[in-house]
Amino acid sequence: MESTDKVVETVIVGNYVDMESEGKPNNNNDIKSKFTNLFWHGGSAYDAWFSCASNQVAQVLLTLPYSFSQLGMLSGVSFQLFYGLLGSWTAYLISILYIEYRTRKEREKVDFRNHVIQWFEVLDGLLGKHWRNVGLAFNCTFLLFGSVIQLIACASNIYYINDNLDKRTWTYIFGACCATTVFIPSFHNYRIWSFLGLLMTTYTAWYLTVASLLHGQVEGVKHSGPTKMVLYFTGATNILYTFGGHAVTVEIMHAMWKPQKFKAIYLWATLYVLTLTLPSAASVYWAFGDLLLDHSNAFSLLPKSPFRDMAVILMLIHQFITFGFACTPLYFVWEKAIGMHECKSMCKRAAARLPVVIPIWFLAIVFPFFGPINSSVGSLLVSFTVYIIPALAYMFTFKSAAARENAVEQPPKFVGRWAGSFTINIFVVVWVLIVGFGFGGWASMTNFIHQIDTFGLFTKCYQCPPPPGSPPPFLPHVGAPRPSPANSTHHHHL
Repeated sequence: MESTDKVVETVIVGNYVDMESEGKPNNNNDIKSKFTNLFWHGGSAYDAWFSCASNQVAQVLLTLPYSFSQLGMLSGVSFQLFYGLLGSWTAYLISILYIEYRTRKEREKVDFRNHVIQWFEVLDGLLGKHWRNVGLAFNCTFLLFGSVIQLIACASNIYYINDNLDKRTWTYIFGACCATTVFIPSFHNYRIWSFLGLLMTTYTAWYLTVASLLHGQVEGVKHSGPTKMVLYFTGATNILYTFGGHAVTVEIMHAMWKPQKFKAIYLWATLYVLTLTLPSAASVYWAFGDLLLDHSNAFSLLPKSPFRDMAVILMLIHQFITFGFACTPLYFVWEKAIGMHECKSMCKRAAARLPVVIPIWFLAIVFPFFGPINSSVGSLLVSFTVYIIPALAYMFTFKSAAARENAVEQPPKFVGRWAGSFTINIFVVVWVLIVGFGFGGWASMTNFIHQIDTFGLFTKCYQCPPPPGSPPPFLPHVGAPRPSPANSTHHHHL
């Protein structure tokens, strides 16, 4: 077993070393290659950690305080810890299945030099075409709407700095900007962006924390959550979505020189992310309480200042990076479908990728309901893509005694080996199916349909403040008589 691991590791390292050493002359290009290696070619465990931590939270930092107002402080903290742990476990399962698949293929002398392995291919290789089709459908739909969410968030956040243009116009502009991600070859080239992205979310999280504490509690602040089932499960589903950012785990692993080192990386990334999400969400909720039920974007309650403007700008840049993270796997799928994936010309591949951006752009204009999309994607897509399918795939892959005996990676002792890991997986499937998909799906779709009924499709400026002097529109609320955050004129101010 150990010798097999070493052979696989050598092959993986060899591929990347050979790629990086191609065309290295003795003089000027040597400096250029050192520069690109430093900022561009990232395949270490640290790069994977930055990619996971940077990709896990972006705009969701701004909606977690709103989730706390729906759940209450205790449930908000508990769900973050619980789903953070659950997400780390299923990311571990995905990494084990990737190693299993890649090891089997390497034994068959398959060369992945110009091919990026993706989750649906892992399912296909281990369990067959039916699993592949299900995994491909859920993963692509999740990544598609994940990209839509980032585009809507970009347009909505810039509105805080410049409201001369409506949000739909900003969506057109940022859609064109985000289309430039077609020129990023793979996750192997995200080193500097992942590093900067994590700095941006770190600044924003601590800005929210410090600004809320300095602001203090508003007069007559109330912390009455939880008050309604529909709000409670909408908030819980948003946190499920928060820690379900590993739809790109396989692509990040494949970009590593030694993918075997990935196993605990997602857990360490999650622990760091919790140092950002828990203080920021708790402090904003402490300061503003039930006001957050009508203000899903934490920026909307904090006073305008240079520090807030800086946070908005940094989040805009980070959303552009996250758009690339979500869209790049879709580019790979599309390239493979049209036979362009192994083309060595990046310009040709970039041109071939452009059709992927068009439906994302279109959907962001049709459904600008930022918050409801978060919860809906979490309940209907993340629940299966990130939690249920990996847990089931692991159990079916290793259901036979022979498969368990010959597995490349054995389950760790502290979870109880195979019996313990299967027990955890059954719990994950049942919990997420009932709470995440069942109750969460009901709550989020109730909210989402209400947005369509209230605002309509293609709305020009979703929940923008009414013009001065005009009365605010009457909006019937979900779960009347208490105003629901789904329907306030200030709700989802993203």
